[in-house]
Amino acid sequence: MIGKLDLDPVLVARARELAARAGAPVVELARSHTTVSVERAVLRLAGVQGADPDGIPWVNRLVDAVVADVGLGHGVAVPVFDALAREQLADVTLLAQKAAAGSVRFAVPAGRAATTARRAARRAVAAGVRRIDRRRAERERLVRRFGDPPRRPWIYLIVATGDIYEDIPQAQAAARAGADAIAVIRSTGQSLLDYVPEGATREGFAGTYATQENFRLMRAALDESSRELGRYVRLTNYASGLCMPEMAALAGLERLDMMLNDSMYGILFRDINPIRTFVDQRFSRQVHARAGIIINTGEDNYLTTADAVDEAHTVTVSQLLNEYFAHEAGLADWQLGLGHAFEVNPDVPESLRLELAHALLARELFPDAPLKWMPPTKHMTGDVFRGNLLDGFFNLVGALTGQGMLLVGMMTEAVVTPWLSDRDIALQNVRYVLGAAGGLHEDFVPASGGFIQQRAHQVLGSAVELLERVGEQSLLTAIGEGTFGIMKRPADRGKGLDGVVRHEGDYYNPAVEILEGAGS
Repeated sequence: MIGKLDLDPVLVARARELAARAGAPVVELARSHTTVSVERAVLRLAGVQGADPDGIPWVNRLVDAVVADVGLGHGVAVPVFDALAREQLADVTLLAQKAAAGSVRFAVPAGRAATTARRAARRAVAAGVRRIDRRRAERERLVRRFGDPPRRPWIYLIVATGDIYEDIPQAQAAARAGADAIAVIRSTGQSLLDYVPEGATREGFAGTYATQENFRLMRAALDESSRELGRYVRLTNYASGLCMPEMAALAGLERLDMMLNDSMYGILFRDINPIRTFVDQRFSRQVHARAGIIINTGEDNYLTTADAVDEAHTVTVSQLLNEYFAHEAGLADWQLGLGHAFEVNPDVPESLRLELAHALLARELFPDAPLKWMPPTKHMTGDVFRGNLLDGFFNLVGALTGQGMLLVGMMTEAVVTPWLSDRDIALQNVRYVLGAAGGLHEDFVPASGGFIQQRAHQVLGSAVELLERVGEQSLLTAIGEGTFGIMKRPADRGKGLDGVVRHEGDYYNPAVEILEGAGS
């Protein structure tokens, strides 16, 4: 692995070895614990749908009823399907409704009753997994039919009106203007809701609520755009926060193509308990792997709270950890939309060369990953002319370093929620740069031993040193001490900790059994 940066292959291998060493205890933690959201995702795959008159999903009411009677440590699948048999019901949603009314009691069966409940639970969950398999096959057929975008990086653009019925025409207009992937930004604060809202929504704040119906509506609209434009337009939403596993399951069922899914974003920037996050993350990524969904990680966010020059190596460390966790969960390299960002202060001397070094380092460390390159945000001042120029430099670095996805930067970042006209100007900027210099990465080679190579080597060396320290103290300790994004998040604090439970000896999760096995 020489490449344009002449990276030391022994050092690169050492970095991956250290990332695996740091990540392995976290994986073991995830394997031995469950959460309320993991169990709700299992029941969603088994067919639980809808919400009560107050908008609380039936799946929440059902899990709460099981927990009240027998706890969470056995998993909910066996108690639920045992009760279904005892009540002589065929519909697990109806069971949830009866449980919410207090007319069903749950137990942990033994012997033949337990075996029967396990088999029934596996059959029901397998039917949900097969629906995800069919949606993945459907995507593959549509990509063959309509084709992928003709060049890389893919142009990735955000809509964020708060109203799904306003998002749809904006997303379709963006696709006509050149966007290849549409991200529907989630309503402010939704990551802290311990339930998934139900139905189409029109009242989000700085974004639109992520719901199964909103997923369905936007996917159908972008399928129309795919037919119109003759290229498959991808849809992105969020599998993060307190409902990460459920979001992953719903995304698979509704054929989303990408999901924001980072190992530490919720911990650092939403103060969600680290153990809760890592347990939820592993299950959600297993679902993504099965569904053929590309994850987008959130390393770019570190540079909004930490200095992009001083802390560049923390981005590399997080990317290596994200890669390890993703591979362990079954994701392939083509599904790793590892994030990084153009966030060096433009007043720093040689800022563009620093950005080139950082972006090229990511490209060469993860050559088969569809890297997600994020635009400048922190140093936008409200000067839209300067902002448009910075975005042009960002687009140029994306072209020079062969990024996989390029999120469209807005000249009105930090001023207003972008208007359609702002998006149009931003897309013009992207189209010009990619049209004029889209293949420049073939010609761009930094000078041997020059500034860019030296900076990349420095960042990689610092990343290895940090990984060595993390391995000595544990990843959870490093997170608690503020190593990433200068946010201190101890493992015994944070939102959602009360929804985490260690497995009992008879714990059973049919979804994990299927996702980790060969068949469905």
